[in-house]
Amino acid sequence: MTAARRPGGTQRIPSPAARRPAGRAVWSTATASLSLVDVLARVTDHQERLADDHTPRSDERVSAVLVALTDGPHGAEVLLTRRSEKLSNHKGEISFPGGRVDPDEDVVSAARREAHEEVGLVVHSSAVHGRLSSLSTFVSKSYIVPVVATVDDKPALSLQDAEVDRAFWVPLRELAAPDVFEWEWWSFNHSSDVERPMYFFYLHDETVWGATARVLHELLCVAHGVDHREPG
Repeated sequence: MTAARRPGGTQRIPSPAARRPAGRAVWSTATASLSLVDVLARVTDHQERLADDHTPRSDERVSAVLVALTDGPHGAEVLLTRRSEKLSNHKGEISFPGGRVDPDEDVVSAARREAHEEVGLVVHSSAVHGRLSSLSTFVSKSYIVPVVATVDDKPALSLQDAEVDRAFWVPLRELAAPDVFEWEWWSFNHSSDVERPMYFFYLHDETVWGATARVLHELLCVAHGVDHREPG
């Protein structure tokens, strides 16, 4: 029997008319440990094999996000934020701490700086363990590089109200649960010939989708030791 989906949050998802349900998560039969130590080992291995298949377009601005992990009672947990309703783009959506890369810094420095500015999180350079695949967004025309790092325990956070309404930790095990994760095939521009996978994480009070869900999907695949590329 399929698990009843959690209610999710108030985030608005602009679903196209041409969409179809997909199958189970690729990690649904995986039995890998999701302890922080094991997840980090797989992230490091993934980093060594990672090769970007595209570079930023001329109209894209390079951004970095911090995928912060910590050890919890049920294994590795990841930090998520809800963007402020005061923002012009992606308001109220669930995201990672992050933002634009300044001309005088690299993506790791930018991710660490943005995490400190947005939620008061201090991440040492030695706590950075690698990155995940870069991705592009359509609305904000961003080229996003996810940087994976760890923090000890769960430090007290200080939110910048102008950018962040909420910050919270979620166990990877919870995100991977069948009543939380769903995915669909979406067709754009009224063409069924070009479909893209769209991922969703329905928590009890928030819905994660878009670029953040794409990063989480890859993170969970890496954590479970399975290929993050969905079959076409």
